[in-house]
Amino acid sequence: MKWKELNSINDLETALKASHEQPVALFKHSTRCSVSLMAKKSVERFWDLDIDAYYLDLIAHRDVSNSIAEQLEVQHQSPQMVLVKDGKAIYNASHGSIDVDAMGELL
Repeated sequence: MKWKELNSINDLETALKASHEQPVALFKHSTRCSVSLMAKKSVERFWDLDIDAYYLDLIAHRDVSNSIAEQLEVQHQSPQMVLVKDGKAIYNASHGSIDVDAMGELL
């Protein structure tokens, strides 16, 4: 799995714009949390979706994390996976509820 990094609001805007062509996945990860690390490894192990996946280190880029919550109208969680289509969240899960197969069914 190859992550695209979300390091700025501009990167987020690029990802949201791309979601109008093809769904994109946004993964919010806390580098200080072992549960978040386990969720990230699980996503990487089971990832078989042919869409762009964006990785956000929310400790380093809290402003981007806040913008995701605000723009997509999802409650902030960590770890969190948000599937975006046409600029709207169509899937939102956190912790052990993140399910790559469930995301695939929405594509």
